[in-house]
Amino acid sequence: MLKDRLGKELLFFDGGMGTLLQERGLKPGELPETWNLNHTEDIVDIHRMYFEAGSDIVLTNTFGANALKFHDSDYELEDIVTAAVVSAKEGANLGVHDNREVYVALDIGPTGKLLKPMGDLDFEEAYEAYREVVQYGEAAGADLIHIETMSDTYELKAAVLAAKENSHLPVCATVIFDEKGKLLTGGDVASVVALLEGLRVDALGINCGLGPKQMLPILDELLRYSSLPVIVNPNAGLPKQRDGEVYYDVEPEEFAHIMKEIVEKGACVIGGCCGTTPEHIRKMTESCRGMDVKPPVKKTDTIVSSYGKAAVLGEKPLIIGERINPTGKKLLKQALKEHNLDYILREAITQQDRGAHILDVNVGLPDIDETAMMKEVVAEIQSVTSLPLQIDTVSTEAMETAMRIYNGKPMINSVNGKQESMDQVFPLIQKYGGVVVGLTLDEEGIPATAEGRLKVAQKIISEAEKYGIDKKDIVIDVLAMTVSSDPEGAKTTLEALKLVREVCGVRTVLGVSNISFGLPSRPVINANFYTMAMLNGLSAGIINPSSEDMMRSYYSYCALMNLDENFGEYIAHYANQSAAASGVTSAGTGQLQNTAGNDGKSEITLQHAVEKGLKEEAGAAARNLLENREPLEIINEELIPALDSVGKRFEKGTVFLPQLLMSAEAAKIAFAVIKEKLAQNETSPEKKEKVILATVKGDIHDIGKNIVKVLLENYGFEVLDLGKDVAPEKIVETAVKEQVELVGLSALMTTTVVSMEETIKLLRTEKPDCKVMVGGAVLNQEYADMIGADFYGKDAMQSVYYAQKILKNQ
Repeated sequence: MLKDRLGKELLFFDGGMGTLLQERGLKPGELPETWNLNHTEDIVDIHRMYFEAGSDIVLTNTFGANALKFHDSDYELEDIVTAAVVSAKEGANLGVHDNREVYVALDIGPTGKLLKPMGDLDFEEAYEAYREVVQYGEAAGADLIHIETMSDTYELKAAVLAAKENSHLPVCATVIFDEKGKLLTGGDVASVVALLEGLRVDALGINCGLGPKQMLPILDELLRYSSLPVIVNPNAGLPKQRDGEVYYDVEPEEFAHIMKEIVEKGACVIGGCCGTTPEHIRKMTESCRGMDVKPPVKKTDTIVSSYGKAAVLGEKPLIIGERINPTGKKLLKQALKEHNLDYILREAITQQDRGAHILDVNVGLPDIDETAMMKEVVAEIQSVTSLPLQIDTVSTEAMETAMRIYNGKPMINSVNGKQESMDQVFPLIQKYGGVVVGLTLDEEGIPATAEGRLKVAQKIISEAEKYGIDKKDIVIDVLAMTVSSDPEGAKTTLEALKLVREVCGVRTVLGVSNISFGLPSRPVINANFYTMAMLNGLSAGIINPSSEDMMRSYYSYCALMNLDENFGEYIAHYANQSAAASGVTSAGTGQLQNTAGNDGKSEITLQHAVEKGLKEEAGAAARNLLENREPLEIINEELIPALDSVGKRFEKGTVFLPQLLMSAEAAKIAFAVIKEKLAQNETSPEKKEKVILATVKGDIHDIGKNIVKVLLENYGFEVLDLGKDVAPEKIVETAVKEQVELVGLSALMTTTVVSMEETIKLLRTEKPDCKVMVGGAVLNQEYADMIGADFYGKDAMQSVYYAQKILKNQ
């Protein structure tokens, strides 16, 4: 069986499909998957060639086969998928001339749409699209499911869940990183590995986007974090053009040489992606067949992740922000009852800016629908912050609902030593992945001694093992009991902390402020106990990061224990004593200005609302400003600087695509308010410069185009969005008719870049004064130059800056 071979012997994938189909006559705009029915012999022959070249695993021609892409097609999706699997199996019959065991992998690619909140595709809609393909593929006889070229962890999660819940096949998943090791939506290697390991895939890795040499440093990171077999399927270098034809600059011999190095580093499954041919695969298998593989090494990192960030619980303690929990918080209770989500979002942002690494989210009140509220609050918080979340609830229904829609690998608070609790919670951790907090209490209550709490911890760890949950995904809470009722409580807790760390070898967490209930000047007790707890092995404290006493304890502890390199964080916070005393300095993520404090009464600036993606606050702030300032002044002095600030941080990699888009949405709300005022004053805004955007003929992926559209509109441009799969003639006709001076073209597929070049040539003839900017995963600066583009935008903000330069002379 394949599962028995993964990680124990070297296995080979096939190479590219699209360029081979183009060579055989695939036309621009033609869906490659339709060839499964219309050109079956060609599909079979390509598979045969790869099997003959030495591939052990061949991907079906179903990369774009899903209901979202085929909803207007004359073809039945089931027929497309079935024919793809049958053709691959026939290719194996014709191409395998030895006794090696080979496999047909159902290939699943991205939908081409952004999921909510960044886009308009619902998580469950994406899940359903993948479910259908999975069921057709397994019924047709696929041997495994291979999910590839994913650039969004949320869509990746939908695909993996669809595969795991609707088939019994092994599941492999690979993503597309850029040279910085980032996904389109901001995810890094650690966060991707944490998510996929939590979802229990059988192998994970990287494909597309980069050549084999460029993938080497990313492979190092994958091997650093992954306990699973690692897959590496690079492109044949970078796309270039010769005599009107697209080619890739890494020849088969060079490709094979680097792939050998990739195996030596630790990859267990290798193959090719765009630009690789049967000859690339042949040279690779000849060079690498028989090499010993390095078995995957089990890692012990305790990682909680979001779509864009991984929080590793290690030697340096982490801060879990406690403020989104209604216990003892009157204003939060009121906000939950009144469905005031902006208050909750402000609390999330405040804690992020004050230094939290993870946010606790508890919305449990007796008179609200906790499941519905938890689902909504988790989604909303993830739209404004990249911090990982701790889902805090005693309701298993609310817990599962939140875990399913959470984008990343969450922390789960909690399970305890009662059998009923473990029976309910561990199956959810097994299914969705997560780092679970284990409370040291059981049917007999909370043990009075440290040794008793250790025994409960051991019981939790032992029971989790039955579900395949490793102890790295368990964090033990030995419970801080208030010293006002138990004078020995602090000593017992500290002793238990130390015992659990030393005996069980797991990470620990503690609700620190519980220690001081009933006492005056609680922050004094809390801060000193917090320091003592960290010294005794506390991995993460659930605290209020807006408490200066607690933060002084945290930063000074890290400085004294050599956990703050060059005292960087300490100096950043306390070099300016007056700022430190006022409690407004952030944790290195930008200062929090005029935000709502714990009383929730302060107003925030329009610029801050936009930067943080607070839509309702942005609208309210715009209305307030309009009472005293002119509309155009607000646009130029508040909105545009806010967008510029977010854009620059996006360029630097300190904020990610979801935050960029939510900031744009907040700005859009503010613009709408200002526009109303302009209409009342009968004042016309400045004439907007027009920009055409289109995904070129044959390409139905419009994620990149839609992102650029949102940003351009917020910067005051009028966007003529022609959609996807747009013919060159339509683009040129619109440019001439509307007298447009800038056209933006997007392409994701290698098979459609020819359409991009055709469009540029036609524009040069019919509208020579029109500039053309291009973007997309298959492009680079050299290729953009070759096809005659005026500008290549490696990300959305660069396209905005170019538009400003060309049309606004900025």
